[in-house]
Parts: sequence; C-alpha cells; structure tokens
Amino acid sequence: MSKPVISAKDLLVGYGGAPVCAPVTFTLAPGKVIALVGANGSGKSTVLRAVIGLLEPSGGTLQVFGAKVDERDVGFRTKVASVLDDDAYFPALTVSEHLYLTARGHGVKGADGVVSELLGEFGLADHAKSLPVALSSGQRRRLLLAAGFVRPRSLLVLDEPEQRLDRAMRDRLAARIVAEKKAGGAVLVATHDPDLLRAIADRAVHVSDEVSRLLPADQAADLISRENP
Repeated sequence: MSKPVISAKDLLVGYGGAPVCAPVTFTLAPGKVIALVGANGSGKSTVLRAVIGLLEPSGGTLQVFGAKVDERDVGFRTKVASVLDDDAYFPALTVSEHLYLTARGHGVKGADGVVSELLGEFGLADHAKSLPVALSSGQRRRLLLAAGFVRPRSLLVLDEPEQRLDRAMRDRLAARIVAEKKAGGAVLVATHDPDLLRAIADRAVHVSDEVSRLLPADQAADLISRENP
C-alpha cells in the first residue's frame, strides 16, 4: 500500500497556545482528495497553514511525506503547491510573466505550452499582458489557481478555491482536481461548495470547536448545504 502523503493524529492548531478547533485526525493517500468543511472561523484555514509549514502545530502529530513539516526544506517545497486566500502574486509582473516565472523557477519542461494551456483553461488568455492590479478579484483568483497548477507537485493544498469563481469556472476547477487525482496527486482542500465537494472529494473532515470528525463526502456535502442554505 502507498504511504500516506499526510498523516495527522489529534492535530491541534491555534495561536498563542490557544487551539482554534478540536483535534483533527486524518490520513491522505496519493490519488485521493480530502475536503475540510465547517463554519467560517472553524479552523479549516489554520489546519491548512500547519500542513504547509506556515504554522507550528500546538499539539498532536503531523507528518507530510513521512516527515515533520519543514517548509524551508527544499525537498518539501518541491513536492507541495498551495493556493491560500492571499493575493500572493508579483504586482510588477504581467499574468503571463508571473506564470512563466513560476514554471521556469520550478524546472517545468515545455513551460511555454504549459502556461499557454493554463491561460486558456482559467480564462486568462485575453489578460496575459495585464498586471494583477488591472484584473478583477475573480481574475486574480484564477491567476493564483493557475500558478498553483503550473508547478510540479505531489500534494496540492487549496483554501476555498471556489471563491469568486462563476459556475462554469468551478466546473473547470473540479475537472482539473479530478485529473490531479487520476494522475496520482493528493489534494487537501477547504471548501464551502457542496457541489465541488461531491465532484472531487473521497472523504471530508468536519472541523469544529467541539468535535472534528471524518465523514463520507456525500454526508459532508449535505451538512454544508444545511449550514449554508
């Protein structure tokens, strides 16, 4: 059997020693998607930040690729790509320059073709020469997603990637994540979209301040549909 990409047991995350949610336990294998669901402020994003090494866990155990998380480690950084809810772009670079720099910086072969494909897939071809400041918030979100998909990775971490995307683009995103699974990639995603969850996830973790529990994807989708009528 494949070794887990992520193994979290009684993982506690928070700030200043104060946990923001109940302990979280899950394993994520290659070729699988786990979704984190829960109310706004429940701690989903904080769990993601711990997984990618931006936050030190305050309790429990967390291993990514069989080792303690160290985002300074070159091996870790070459395997993990993430898109958080941040405007993490280069303001002085155009859309295409941003993607080319990311691709070439990570040694992507055939970078020109890969970038061209992603510009089309994320509806950015007509904005390739635009600076991020000239884009709408939805277009900037698509730029960040394209930058996540342009680089090599074995683990993709996404924080509410559906934000500011229309339905057609959400469907494209779902198809891209399903393709990621089929290629053997592992995906950890926080989402409020029940349709996206049903389309991509194998299981889900409901994160809360009382009990964090592992759920089948369909059950989790029904839960967030009730929480966000």
